[in-house]
Amino acid sequence: MSGNLQDGWPLTLTRRMEDFPVANRTLGGWLKCADETLADLIHSCRYPWDLLAINEKIVGEMSEDEILGEIHPLAVVEGRLALGKGSRILPGVFIEGNVVIGENCKIGPNCYIRGNTSIGSGCHIGQSVEIKNSIILDGTNVGHLSYVGDSILGEKVNFGAGTNVSNLRHDGLNQRSMTESGLVDTGRRKLGVIVGDGVHTGIGTMIYPGRKIWPNMSTRPGDVVQADLRPVE
Repeated sequence: MSGNLQDGWPLTLTRRMEDFPVANRTLGGWLKCADETLADLIHSCRYPWDLLAINEKIVGEMSEDEILGEIHPLAVVEGRLALGKGSRILPGVFIEGNVVIGENCKIGPNCYIRGNTSIGSGCHIGQSVEIKNSIILDGTNVGHLSYVGDSILGEKVNFGAGTNVSNLRHDGLNQRSMTESGLVDTGRRKLGVIVGDGVHTGIGTMIYPGRKIWPNMSTRPGDVVQADLRPVE
C-alpha cells in the first residue's frame, strides 16, 4: 500500500490500510491470491476512496453465489450474492447487482441494496434503506429511512433514522477531499462519506459529498455535515 497513515485517515486511525477488510477479507489477504490488475490496485491504494475501486473489482467480478444464510421467498436477488451463516434476508428486500454480506446480519425488511456493495458481519440494514456501491464493516447499523452511496462505513457505526449521504456535486465535477497535505482530486465523480469506527449520527443528518468523519464522532438530530468532522485540536 502506498502513502502513509495520514493519507488513509480517518480509516487508518484504527487500523493499517493492509488490514482493512474489503468483501470481508483484508487487503493483505486479497493480495495473496490477487491477479495482476487487483494486485496493482491494492499496491497503489493510498487514500480511503481507493478502497472503493478495489471493492468494485472484487465484488463486481463474482461469478457464483455462496448462500449460507436464509433468503425469504418475498425477497428478490438479481445478481451474485455471498451470504454468510446466520444472516437473514427479510421480505421486501431487493438486491440488484453483486453483493457480499457477512455472518449474522439482518437485511430488511423493505430495503434496496445495489452492487457493488460489501457488508460485514453483525450488521443491520433496515426498513426503507438504500445502499449503493459501498463498504460497510462489522457491527454497523443503518436501521431505517437512510441513503448511503459510494461510501465507506467503519466498524460499529450507527446511522440514525433519515441519515442521508450525498454523493454527487451539482456541477458534476470530480469530488475533492482535504488531506493532511492539501486538497486532493479523488478521481471519482461520485463519492459519498468516509466514516471512521464508532461514529453515531443523529436522526435527519445530511452529509455533503466527499466528506470524512473521524472515529467516535457524533452528530445531533438535523445536523448538516458540510466539512470533514474531526476532533478539535
